[in-house]
Amino acid sequence: MYELIRANKRRSVLLIAGFVLVVALVGAAFGVLVGYGPQGTIAALLLSGVLAFVSYWKSDRIALAVSRAKPADPQRYQRLHNLVEGLCIASGLPKPAVYVIEDPAPNAFATGRNPKHAALAVTTGLLETMNRVELEGVIAHELSHVKNYDILVTTVAVTAVGAIALLSDLGLRFMWFGGGSDRRDRADSGGAGIILVILAFALLILAPFIALLMQFAVSRRRELLADASGVQLTRYPPGLIAALEKLKNDQAVVHHATRATAQMWIESPLDRGKGGGDGDGRASKGSWLNRAFDTHPPLDERIRILKEM
Repeated sequence: MYELIRANKRRSVLLIAGFVLVVALVGAAFGVLVGYGPQGTIAALLLSGVLAFVSYWKSDRIALAVSRAKPADPQRYQRLHNLVEGLCIASGLPKPAVYVIEDPAPNAFATGRNPKHAALAVTTGLLETMNRVELEGVIAHELSHVKNYDILVTTVAVTAVGAIALLSDLGLRFMWFGGGSDRRDRADSGGAGIILVILAFALLILAPFIALLMQFAVSRRRELLADASGVQLTRYPPGLIAALEKLKNDQAVVHHATRATAQMWIESPLDRGKGGGDGDGRASKGSWLNRAFDTHPPLDERIRILKEM
């Protein structure tokens, strides 16, 4: 278990470095296609640096804001705070900031750059659906993400994927609808210049897909490890098993979840079913696209593994 956690942390460092590298390459390609000589490339790289900085320092706040999470009142949500405090004492973690999301779909996520700067968010649907031991299992799962430093790479992925998509879109728009003379001169200058422009163009087209593939690499194994770490913390596997079974049976989706934030949640918050709704105005987990690019292992597989522990 501990060797898996150490390997997980090493992969986290590599993935973050990979996101920074892709952002920098997209920034350079942006500068090449927009033109304006070396100044344009330098400006684009500086913009990429700012986006990478924001990804590290502010991505948790962005993720909470996108999800419309609000601080959990200690009086109103006393049971939630008590469970978090008890599990933090058992695991040796500092207590994270606790948030609640007004949403009927049961779900939860953790975010932040390290255990000292972490936040835990749960939906009102989760609080209403889960009993005490089930809620404890979900919270233990999320605190395991904090302890295993999964939260850093998953939270950075949220803003990095968005930044890469933004730079790529702007670069392609500038290429078709504007841009400096430097880029046109480079394209007209012969073989090397044409190849550079083609490479930059190809990178801007492929970069968002590369970022998404990197994002998919973030979650699947980490979810299984967090499940195992969570039941090790509570010493009661049936609690998390029952919680995952309830999540499997509930077909509601989180209203303010996006594909960029999907890997943060305990189970995919997106529409993955076959229909467009469940008859009460809520979307169902149905589209084939979300199943094909799911960020989480199937709940049946996770339940089976926990039952075998």
